[in-house]
Amino acid sequence: MAPQLAWIGLGNMGRGMCKNLVEKGNLSQPLLIYNRTTKRAEDLSAKLLEGKSKVANTIAEAVKPSDIIFSCVGRDADITETLDACLAAGDVTGKLFVDCSTIHPDTSNELSKKMIAAGAYFVASPVFGAPAMADAGQLIFVMAGPTEQIERVKPFTKGVMGRQDIEFGGQEPGKALLLKVIGNTFVLNMVEMLSEGHVIAEKTGLGSDNLHKFIEALFPGPYTAYSNRMMSGDYHKREEDAGHALNLAESSGAKMPAVEVAQKHLQDVKDHSKEKGDIAGIYGAVRQDGGLKFEN
Repeated sequence: MAPQLAWIGLGNMGRGMCKNLVEKGNLSQPLLIYNRTTKRAEDLSAKLLEGKSKVANTIAEAVKPSDIIFSCVGRDADITETLDACLAAGDVTGKLFVDCSTIHPDTSNELSKKMIAAGAYFVASPVFGAPAMADAGQLIFVMAGPTEQIERVKPFTKGVMGRQDIEFGGQEPGKALLLKVIGNTFVLNMVEMLSEGHVIAEKTGLGSDNLHKFIEALFPGPYTAYSNRMMSGDYHKREEDAGHALNLAESSGAKMPAVEVAQKHLQDVKDHSKEKGDIAGIYGAVRQDGGLKFEN
């Protein structure tokens, strides 16, 4: 019999992931959806295929009947609080908790120990991809934990919520987060370079349109997608933190000067947008450094 699934946390990524679970996950029972703000869960459920999802008003309502519980929340403190609430909901023996949040590797390892001590299983499964990729089912899943438990997750990743899996079977969950945090620095640096290029193109008179033609020709894919977001103004209409990467660098004796620059610009984005905005907002911060308005 197919497992009962639950989903906890409905940020920009979570909504798209739930949509694809319902539409392509071959679920035999409605997906249980819980969010701290119940209305968000209700609004999402109303948009999904009729009868394929059900709103849980409490974490206990989501966890007790479920075999596999996915979570995707914003910060280390949030996921720690969430999983503590899951443990407080009752007996979790044999249940599999799959966390897709981007958190510090040490936090993930500690959460795994806590869940195992309670008789549950834990797989870290952070994802690479923007919200649009979550909507399209094109995320890349990085999974670490017991191999047999990763096998329980895989029917819902590649071909359902994602396009590719990267597996670290038999390795501690923190390994998945190490890859996620380091991988995020590649994206940060890409956005930083694109931002600087667009600002220089505008200020020298080349123009963003002409620069974008070059980017489309030579760097199709993520470069072109982020360039489009910058040109369209999407970057200032929609949170990202490089702190974990810098913490890992410091603790291992390495340096990441390019990430330090990007982190400074991310802080500028938060200062400008009052804690809102995401990684593409770096473009606005670089514009300000160049004497232009944050918004294009």
